Amino acid sequence: METGFPAQWSHLFLDSFLKYSANGKTAQNAVVIDIDDASLSAAGQWPWPRYRMASLVQAIADGKPAAIGLDILFSEPDRTSLNNIQKSFKQDFDLDISFVGASPGLSDNDGYFGKILSGTGAVGARYFYFDHISKAEISTKPEFHFTGRTDLLSLNDAPGVLNNTYEISSQLKFSGFLNNQPDSDGMLRRIPLLIQHRGVIYPHLSLATFMRSLGVDSAVIEEDGNGPVIHVGNHSIPINKNGFALLRFNGKPHLYPAISAVDILNGSSHPAADINGKIVFIGSSAAALNDLHSTIFDPQFPGLKSQAVIIENIMADSFIREPSWAETAILLACIATGLLLAALFIFLREPVQLFLGTATLAGIILWVSIYLFQSAGIFISPGPPILATGVLFTLFTATRFVIEKRHAYVWFTKLANARQVIMESMAAVAETRDPETGAHIKRTQHYVKSIAEKLRDTGNYPEILTQEYIDLLFVSAPLHDIGKVGVPDHILLKQGKLTEEEFELMKKHAEYGKNIIYSTAKKIEGDNFLIIAGEIASTHHERWDGTGYPLGLAGHNIPLSGRIMAVADVYDALISRRCYKPPFPHEESVRIMREARGKIFDPVVLDAFFSIEEKIRETASRYRDEGERVLGDL
Repeated sequence: METGFPAQWSHLFLDSFLKYSANGKTAQNAVVIDIDDASLSAAGQWPWPRYRMASLVQAIADGKPAAIGLDILFSEPDRTSLNNIQKSFKQDFDLDISFVGASPGLSDNDGYFGKILSGTGAVGARYFYFDHISKAEISTKPEFHFTGRTDLLSLNDAPGVLNNTYEISSQLKFSGFLNNQPDSDGMLRRIPLLIQHRGVIYPHLSLATFMRSLGVDSAVIEEDGNGPVIHVGNHSIPINKNGFALLRFNGKPHLYPAISAVDILNGSSHPAADINGKIVFIGSSAAALNDLHSTIFDPQFPGLKSQAVIIENIMADSFIREPSWAETAILLACIATGLLLAALFIFLREPVQLFLGTATLAGIILWVSIYLFQSAGIFISPGPPILATGVLFTLFTATRFVIEKRHAYVWFTKLANARQVIMESMAAVAETRDPETGAHIKRTQHYVKSIAEKLRDTGNYPEILTQEYIDLLFVSAPLHDIGKVGVPDHILLKQGKLTEEEFELMKKHAEYGKNIIYSTAKKIEGDNFLIIAGEIASTHHERWDGTGYPLGLAGHNIPLSGRIMAVADVYDALISRRCYKPPFPHEESVRIMREARGKIFDPVVLDAFFSIEEKIRETASRYRDEGERVLGDL
């Protein structure tokens, strides 16, 4: 039996198909005589004396039904039988008692009941055990015979059997078993019509009663291309190899007619047609007797009425087929689904197209299953291929996402590397022209990053100082003096202080730098990483009070990148040797910068610089110029 999540999906679809295809008509071929709560209240609680059951069976037989099936098993002797009362008094009290005037039927209720069952040709019940071996024996000459392709069957073999008392079973001419088996979720959808016991095949009570109604005692096992069938009269009953038939319900229990047993016993008027020519089952729907089953139409569907459901299925040839090739078809559908879905993911790129294509594929699978069910009564579960479609869609989507994310990461890495190469190449050009650069570029680059991180950590400029901005600031800083490549050598390489005219020419390096970087930036599409580099190159000599160059910007009109670079650049110029001055000690440099707070430098940026002095000194020491002790003498 199927279990697990795929089985639940199959049950979901099967139940939906059965529910929406139910005809809602009242059953015409079978009727149940119900020992219901009203009967128990009127005629006494269960178990009834066998003579009362005999009266009920005889009254039904007088109505000339096509056959009677007894959906009750009497495995214990009737304690109200006079013979049993005599035995009990003798055993318990060592008393011999006798009864005067009692009819012979009251002396042995079980024997009397067996005689009535035999005379009416009623079909009795038995129950097969699968968990232990019983001592009960069944006649070696079974009442019903099954021939033909029995090799197609792989029936459950029951080691034990529970029978009626010997006084009843020895007189019964016909019997059928009462076993039912719900699916893994507790729902009754299938009934075992055949069970094997000690090498002999036995029929379900419903099948035995149906065969009795036709006056036949044999059936032929055949194959019709969809699996084994039981051929009885003009009817072919489809079963699987284990002997189970899949039921089709008309609807709720009230669609299967029932007559209260007390009405039969009391001779209450009811149309003769209610019984005449019908297949009748006697049993109980009383809750106390616990013969209730969960079905798609009612969680307490009487087991008694399930007998009528089977008869209606047989007479209308309306059983649902689960063909022997169903598993192969489902497997092939899953494989085909996988291949088609893979093709969709190969040829379609848009997510909406993929979703619609997958939904269409699942819809086709469902439509084919519904078509087979409605046109041929064949159920091929769409659950596994639809489930496979959903799982594969999720898997392929996740795989594509991972692959594209990986491609994006590789592309981003290449782009970042290209950006770094561009920055370093442009910075290298500046280094070849300016003797004052060298390690200055490395130091200022790390100063800038440290100052920016401190500003961010103290809550300043949170909308600007994202991690991406700080990273770009770090790689852009080396280009702050790239404009010096445009300054003539006699000025750039001059030993000593520049004249006023020469200094004016030197100041043009800020404008040159901006032009060089922005001319390159125009050729790069999208989010341009050179924008910050251009800002630094053109504004790192601007002053907070507006006295800087080249544009004389003041305060927050100076880009944050330029303000940060100004602090880093001036500090490094102060502590480094230049052709026009010796290196200043750290303390002297800091003093000079502090005096320029609010004049040259943004106060907030300068304060951030002062708060990380030790880190700044470590950076200066680590990236000192070759042959220089930048801080050693400070």
